[in-house]
Amino acid sequence: MSGLIVLALRLLLALALYGFLGWALYTLWQDTQREAKRVATRRIPGINLTVRSGSEKTSSSRHFLQPEIVLGRDPICDIYISDETVSARHARLTFHHGQWWVEDLNSTNGTRLNQEPVSQPTVLTTGDEIGLGATQLIVSLSMPI
Repeated sequence: MSGLIVLALRLLLALALYGFLGWALYTLWQDTQREAKRVATRRIPGINLTVRSGSEKTSSSRHFLQPEIVLGRDPICDIYISDETVSARHARLTFHHGQWWVEDLNSTNGTRLNQEPVSQPTVLTTGDEIGLGATQLIVSLSMPI
C-alpha cells in the first residue's frame, strides 16, 4: 500500500512541475506578443531635411519616416549629395531613445553640426544645420501622430 501512495505522490509532483512549466512558458509567450505589438505600433517622428548645395543656389526638401538615414556621395545613400568634398558614406541620422541623432561615419572632411565638428553621436533639434563639405542640411523635426 505504501508503494502505491509513493507512486501517486510522484505522479502528482510530476503533474505540478509540468503545470508550472506550462504556465511559465505561456506567460513568456504573452509578454513576447505584448512587446511585439508595442514595437509594431511605435511611431517614429518624421524628419524633414532641406539640402542646400554650396555651389548651387537651389534647395530641395525631403521627408523621412525611417529610423536610419545615410548621407553621402554614394548613389545608394538615402540622400545623395553630388559634392566632391563629401565622402561616399559621410554621415548617418538615426532615431533611437526617443530622439534623432547625427553621427559622422569617419568621413574625410568631417561633419559639422551648427558649425561645430561632430566627434560623437549628437542629438538633433529643429533648426539645426548639418554641414557636409560645402553642402548644408537644415533639420526640421515633426511630432509623432
